Amino acid sequence: MQIGSQVLKNRLIVAPMAGVTDRPFRQLCKLMGAGMAVSEMVSSNSLLWGSKKTQRRANHDGEVSPISVQIAGADPDMLAAAARYNMEQGAQIIDINMGCPAKKVCNVMAGSALLQNEKLVSKILDTVVKAVDIPVTLKIRTGWDKQHKNALSIARIAENSGIQALAIHGRTRACAYLGEAEYDTIAAVKAVSKIPIIANGDITTPEKARHILAYTQADAIMIGRAAQGRPWIFREIDHYLATGQHLSAPEVTEIHRVLTNHLHDLYEFYGEYSGVRIARKHISWYTKGLVGSASFRHAMNQLQTSEQQVIETNNFFSRLAEKNQRLSYINDGEALVHECNEGK
Repeated sequence: MQIGSQVLKNRLIVAPMAGVTDRPFRQLCKLMGAGMAVSEMVSSNSLLWGSKKTQRRANHDGEVSPISVQIAGADPDMLAAAARYNMEQGAQIIDINMGCPAKKVCNVMAGSALLQNEKLVSKILDTVVKAVDIPVTLKIRTGWDKQHKNALSIARIAENSGIQALAIHGRTRACAYLGEAEYDTIAAVKAVSKIPIIANGDITTPEKARHILAYTQADAIMIGRAAQGRPWIFREIDHYLATGQHLSAPEVTEIHRVLTNHLHDLYEFYGEYSGVRIARKHISWYTKGLVGSASFRHAMNQLQTSEQQVIETNNFFSRLAEKNQRLSYINDGEALVHECNEGK
């Protein structure tokens, strides 16, 4: 998989997710097998670049290449300036957000709202591509709603503008995250495109990943929500695509180690106060479906310090490890724990 001059080690990409794909999460997913991880979106409003939030999002210290930063906005010149700014901060790929369905984004005609204005899409892409000397990619949905699917038209505009890769989420903006993603539109775009096409939406298992790659003929797949609390999904898919065989499910001791390292990275990156609060959702994702996790998660949400979080996390996983348990997954990605010594 290649995007401009950047060569990815495989065809697995972490989707940009606001509040999730910060530097600690991107680094972890790359360590666990992802070929690339796209940052959470950075505003094109230069007035926000001095904020702590934007500075953190532009922090790529120690991050493994390629470094892809997503920018969001609706003004071509502001987006071009944001692209240049992030390139100067270390970005090696600029990704333009035309896929976010959030109301606060669409209400300012950014994100997937831009799909309603193809002339503006063309202007934005032309302007941003000309503004930087690194590859520019684009992420979209299949259209604004089911009556106005225009992914094919947007793909032609993107290709003509010099976009180096196009990621498509198999839902319209109106669908949000409801229902099931569809892949016919992605396959149709791939059939007529000369640039790499990346399939996104509801890819939760190695089998689903292989099916979507075969069905759409996409060059790569992008995984978002399925990686929350489950970063090892990338090594599982990579191994399955290469061998047709499943890796063993991670043992509780490994999950404990991965979560603990992730927590410490969050504390260091955000500081004590914000780190503790951001850590809560990750702890919830990692432990979803594990025996006794409901009461554990409730208790964790009441803790106010990193020290307390680490102690209680250690206690929880120690109880699981005593039962010699291993984590596995059913088809929808929900975690289940089985006692290995009973053969369940």
